[in-house]
Amino acid sequence: MANANKTMNGAPVIHIVDNDASFRTAISRVLKVSGYEVADYDSATCFLRAIEEARPGCILLDVKMPALGGLQLQEELARRSLTWPIIFMTGHGDIPTSVRAIKAGAEDFLSKPVSKQTLLEAIERALVRHASIQQHQDRLNSLKSLISALTARESEVFALMVRGKLNKQIAHQLGTSERTIKAHRHMVMHKLQVQSFAEAVSIAERTGLLAPPSSANAENPG
Repeated sequence: MANANKTMNGAPVIHIVDNDASFRTAISRVLKVSGYEVADYDSATCFLRAIEEARPGCILLDVKMPALGGLQLQEELARRSLTWPIIFMTGHGDIPTSVRAIKAGAEDFLSKPVSKQTLLEAIERALVRHASIQQHQDRLNSLKSLISALTARESEVFALMVRGKLNKQIAHQLGTSERTIKAHRHMVMHKLQVQSFAEAVSIAERTGLLAPPSSANAENPG
């Protein structure tokens, strides 16, 4: 049975998934006093049923639970492309299990009983790292959206210009005039919302369209 207690509207929620009721109660109390909103679940299945309506946050997950264990839940969340940070907490931990969990993307692996300071520090690290990753992904998605607005010909010009091709070289390769290429370049810069050639190259690199230069930086073609 899930139980949510709202203390900070809009803040990340700490989701406790553990079949030990006394442990959930104790950890919930610590987290609420520390200012976190908490939701607790007595099984992985219960968490999966509630996940569609749950607010994003950090998952405190027990390894060994009846039916569906913590590692299996981690795998299921990955299959659903849910990337909330996971901190495993267990009284039955071993090195192979912890290695498997971390390799699969867990933020931390803590042994019960865990001190308040250790727990809060682990949660803070997980939330900060996840926020940073999410911010990077949002920016990447924004850049990809800008690129998707280019026409097919503008995309061709973009791909060649960021590789250092001169306008006359691009015109020759695409079978058109240098003047037309200049017009396409202008539209590319406008749609990508950049002011310099270096910014356009940066977008190409960050979105995987161009491998980062290994030596000298590309020069701005005339």
